[in-house]
Amino acid sequence: MWKTVLAGAAAVTILGSSALYAQDRTGPVPSGADTPRWQPTAEDISAFTDARVAALKAGLKLTPAQEKNWPAFEQAYRDLAKARADQMRAFREQRQSSQAGTDYLSRLQRRADALIARGNALKSFGAAAAPFYQSLDESQKHRFAALSRVMGSRHYHRFAAWHEQRGASEQR
Repeated sequence: MWKTVLAGAAAVTILGSSALYAQDRTGPVPSGADTPRWQPTAEDISAFTDARVAALKAGLKLTPAQEKNWPAFEQAYRDLAKARADQMRAFREQRQSSQAGTDYLSRLQRRADALIARGNALKSFGAAAAPFYQSLDESQKHRFAALSRVMGSRHYHRFAAWHEQRGASEQR
């Protein structure tokens, strides 16, 4: 008897959840969900870049000797941020256009081109930033890694571990 009741309850539960999942979900959208997701404007991106540059400079507490290397670093940082913003804008525009193409190979080629452009921009940034970064002391280098948004905040811990490992291997 209990086996029959248990089997019946399991069947009702499975059928009920299947029916619930299969329901038409094209009905009215809950309030607030129909508003488009916020996307920063060019002015917003510029303001955020200005704020990150100011925060980085304030957080590093540069010496007068280090201040001499700051303008070249700042320009390279701004160029990298502008290249990234331009790439994101182009990606959004391409996705919204009818010419975006859903072909796998064309998407792959666009992604490869974007990665090459990003790699070249990072290489230029690294070359321009090297004199500035080398002038920093160890505590400033740690703050630089934490405050810098070149790699994104999610990569800080990996960068910090690499930096510490590199420092330990150079001391040998």
